[in-house]
Amino acid sequence: MAEDTGQERTEEATPRRRQQAREEGQVARSRELNTMLVLMIAAGAGAFLGPELGRDMAQLFHDHLSIAPQDVYDPGAIIRHLSGAIFDMVSALAPFFLVTVVAAIGGPLLMGGVNFSSKALAFKWDKLDPVKGLKRVFAMRGLIELLKALAKFAIIGVVAVFFLTTHMEEFFGLGAEPLREGIMHTFHLMLWALLAISSSLILIALVDVPFQLWDHGKQLRMTKQEVKDDTKDTEGSPELRGQIRRMQREMAQRRMMEEVPKADVVITNPQHYAVALKYDQDKPGAPKVVALGVDRVALRIREVAREHEVVIVAAPPLARAIYHSTDLNEEIPVGLYLAVAQILAYIFQLRAAGKKGGAAQKEFTDLPIPEDYRHDK
Repeated sequence: MAEDTGQERTEEATPRRRQQAREEGQVARSRELNTMLVLMIAAGAGAFLGPELGRDMAQLFHDHLSIAPQDVYDPGAIIRHLSGAIFDMVSALAPFFLVTVVAAIGGPLLMGGVNFSSKALAFKWDKLDPVKGLKRVFAMRGLIELLKALAKFAIIGVVAVFFLTTHMEEFFGLGAEPLREGIMHTFHLMLWALLAISSSLILIALVDVPFQLWDHGKQLRMTKQEVKDDTKDTEGSPELRGQIRRMQREMAQRRMMEEVPKADVVITNPQHYAVALKYDQDKPGAPKVVALGVDRVALRIREVAREHEVVIVAAPPLARAIYHSTDLNEEIPVGLYLAVAQILAYIFQLRAAGKKGGAAQKEFTDLPIPEDYRHDK
């Protein structure tokens, strides 16, 4: 850990560290973005549902606040009026509340996505430590949160004062309007007030979202030692990885050597390079490289070829050209067709004469190899 080694957290978090953080409930969140979205969508819903909602509320007041004289002394009637008013109000406001709830859920999904962590719900005693609590309050993050709260208060306050000042006469005139028109006008003013306040929060959200992403990444940063330990835990120790790669190379070489007896010819340097070619005349396509190698691998290819009487020919420029231009199990490039064709023609002549391979029958030194494929070293 950084506290033990004195190392600074300068390295980006590894994928495993990010996954562990999500499992612990540590994801980037912006309360300002959530608040802004809820208010903006609520304002939009109010604009869309406002007229209908205003009519419903006016009808509600008319039906349940206008009580007949005989119902005043009837407890059952009062209860019926109250329960009816509650039901009508919930029914009228249900679409508005539903849209608001969707906005409240959708806001966090924009940052961090869906994440449920039982570890985040677990009780932790260190959260009750007053010393750590004071450190969090007076830390840089606490200072930024304080500045953000003050900025939000100032911006909303300025917008609210400006809105009230410009609509002062309308607010004072609400009491002189008829009930139905007054309610509709009140909803209209509330809608515009909500829209003005939510619009002012866009500026705060634009600043808070990048900060939260940066702060979350900073909290997840790791020391160089932690990155090494994480890589070791994820991929295994370097010794183990080296052993696995060594075993993979050995298995690949064994599979390659099993193809050498099936080859038509082995072309050599003659010491440092060796490539084994297989050509199936009954199938379309060019000759294919079934084995290739240098130095010790090349020596082993020649030994296997001699054991299984595969013809070995010395063609240094061609052996180097095929090795550097063609991978295992690939067909030779077009530029080497003519040179390989001369060697295969020689192999077919040997077969026609009933001769077997196992040794270098001939050395080819003047094959037509394009300059682009020549490797003199």
